[in-house]
Amino acid sequence: MKILIVRFSSIGDVVLTTPIIRAMKAQLKEVEIHYLTKVSFKSIVAPNPNVSKVFSIEKSIDEVLTELKAEQYDWIIDLHNNIRTKGLKSKLRRPSKTFRKLNWEKWLLVNAKINKLPEIHVVDRYFETVAHLGVQPDGKPGDFIIQSENEVNLSDWNLEAKRFVAIAIGAQHATKCLPVEKLIELIQGIEDTVVLVGGPTDQGKAKSIISGLDKEIVSTVGLLNLQQSASLVKQSKHLITHDTGMMHIASCFDVPMSTVWGNTVPDFGMYPYQPKQKNYSIHQVEGVKCRPCSKIGSETCPKKHFDCMLKQDISSLLESINN
Repeated sequence: MKILIVRFSSIGDVVLTTPIIRAMKAQLKEVEIHYLTKVSFKSIVAPNPNVSKVFSIEKSIDEVLTELKAEQYDWIIDLHNNIRTKGLKSKLRRPSKTFRKLNWEKWLLVNAKINKLPEIHVVDRYFETVAHLGVQPDGKPGDFIIQSENEVNLSDWNLEAKRFVAIAIGAQHATKCLPVEKLIELIQGIEDTVVLVGGPTDQGKAKSIISGLDKEIVSTVGLLNLQQSASLVKQSKHLITHDTGMMHIASCFDVPMSTVWGNTVPDFGMYPYQPKQKNYSIHQVEGVKCRPCSKIGSETCPKKHFDCMLKQDISSLLESINN
């Protein structure tokens, strides 16, 4: 059996498809799994030993359409479900199953604050898409494979394993992030060595944080690629993260986490996937009636007050590091 899994983006969503990949490989006889994603996220899937071939696109499925047609897939498992994947399935004309995105239910929660979403993790809804094949959850977290050349030697940063707290300071959208002043307040209260993690777009924020502190910290922001940042987080004592891709990567390693939620809510089903043992805490401001204001996020608070982050209880976050 030859199967194509399709998930174009983003970091967290692609990571959350890995339990399905693993279960399919283990539970189906003589299965060959291929994966289609965007070029930006190919590095997440390519090292996975359960995937035989990865196709990637910049903008259009036409970039790989001829190659995909030649594969003659037995099944297309569409875990993205958008206009692009509908076009792909139409052009390939192979049997397919499609992930239920629950867009109407999400719209109701965002716009009317009526919660009709099922109390189920998105990974378990991914598994519904492959239930017709007899594939069931195996009770394990996701997989994030770090290649040997991307393993971080902590001594290069004067760090010791499990003796530092990592903080992933960024997110795709600003309303998912603690503002600089709250991050400074948080870091001032952490007794362990603090290491900032983030991409090139977070460098300005990292500089503002460092300039506002009266203590020394380590910043790797913009200096490590995604796999290297994951290697660093894997070796940390604790991770503080927003609702972002690094949260889902850390779940693969069972790193203790404090997850901070702003405009989005765990009700969307995108909280850390740890099916057997919960090793994280959720921090959100209760009583902010405008939450969630978006299912993904925005660059500024639509209500201008940003209470969902400015009213975060820093003392609760500090306590969670030790608990």
